[in-house]
Amino acid sequence: MAVYIDSEGIRWRNRLWCHLVADSLGELHEFARRLGLKRQWFQAHGAYPHYDVTMAVREKALRLGAVDADRFTIVDRSRGLRRELLAQGTLWPERTSRRKLFHDTS
Repeated sequence: MAVYIDSEGIRWRNRLWCHLVADSLGELHEFARRLGLKRQWFQAHGAYPHYDVTMAVREKALRLGAVDADRFTIVDRSRGLRRELLAQGTLWPERTSRRKLFHDTS
């Protein structure tokens, strides 16, 4: 099992940001806790679940053992996290809305 971090350097709010993912949700959340990240910062509802972290946090993550990863690896691991969230029932499939599921009168 591993935790991965890219070096995208996306500028937002005058900082550069990158993505933190892992082979499993448990491992990701535990590593994020070690980095001092709040669980509420987890980006669970997009197509690619991840934590956004600054470049300074990226350096700390690398020191703690995160693997420097390319975009392909980040996307692949994010898809695995999404599958895990769907299996847990904590994430709705993209094409199914809650409104339709709970308000279907047919």
